[in-house]
Amino acid sequence: MNPSASLRTGLLLASKSGTRRRMLDAAGVSFEVVDAPFDEEQAKAEVLASDPDGRTVADHLAEGKALSAAAAADALVLGADQVLETDSGEIFSKAASVAEMRMQLRVLRGRTHFLHSAAVVVANGRPCWRATETATLVMRKFGDSFLDDYLAREYDEVRWNVGGYRIEGLGAQLFDRVDGSHFAILGLPLLPLLAFLRSRGMIAT
Repeated sequence: MNPSASLRTGLLLASKSGTRRRMLDAAGVSFEVVDAPFDEEQAKAEVLASDPDGRTVADHLAEGKALSAAAAADALVLGADQVLETDSGEIFSKAASVAEMRMQLRVLRGRTHFLHSAAVVVANGRPCWRATETATLVMRKFGDSFLDDYLAREYDEVRWNVGGYRIEGLGAQLFDRVDGSHFAILGLPLLPLLAFLRSRGMIAT
């Protein structure tokens, strides 16, 4: 990132995700990363208690991250989150262990699930833009031996990924079909975000 360009744009990213940082960098967006002291699990439990819809959860978490970041009044703070929802409406959290990830992937195999990727931009303590994109993914009916080999090879790389896979890596072998934005699958509705930044004069039109 070019520090002087970051200061000109005033875009702050309230996310620890290396994938989101790489997407923004690759798209030519200048930004600075800021800490977002946000209790994601507590916020998720609160919103699920009132509205179990996966898109709503993703949007709520993205907004919470952006609002929790300390920023100057004239800065734009970008928060983002991704939620996995099964075809039966169950919301998955990131697996806490290899055993939990194996259990989740066994539940998902042979079924359809949805990745809801939300982004919210906050200015002066209030949301000024938001977008959520949903991708539909169909896992194939892989065997337990494949799953065990997959986890042995990939766990360290995907332990922070909801769903336990990287679609851009070995995780592609888990699927029969994928429909939706590649960027949304990676965790950010990038094209709508770029359109917003262009409308603000923050990137070239």
